[in-house]
Amino acid sequence: MAKTSPLEFMRQVQAETKKVVWPTRKETIMTAVMVFIMATLLGLFFFGVDRLFGAIVNFLLSLAG
Repeated sequence: MAKTSPLEFMRQVQAETKKVVWPTRKETIMTAVMVFIMATLLGLFFFGVDRLFGAIVNFLLSLAG
């Protein structure tokens, strides 16, 4: 494999960077809002599951004692 000079590498990086399609401001905001909503929903879900399992464990422990 042929070695690439640092100057040629920088040219290739510039060429590849020009091909990138960057998201618009609106797309970025909408994605951030969706991530926040999904993280909140998952947090509430796991909180509920944790409370349910905690109640089951406490019930089982009360039967043993």
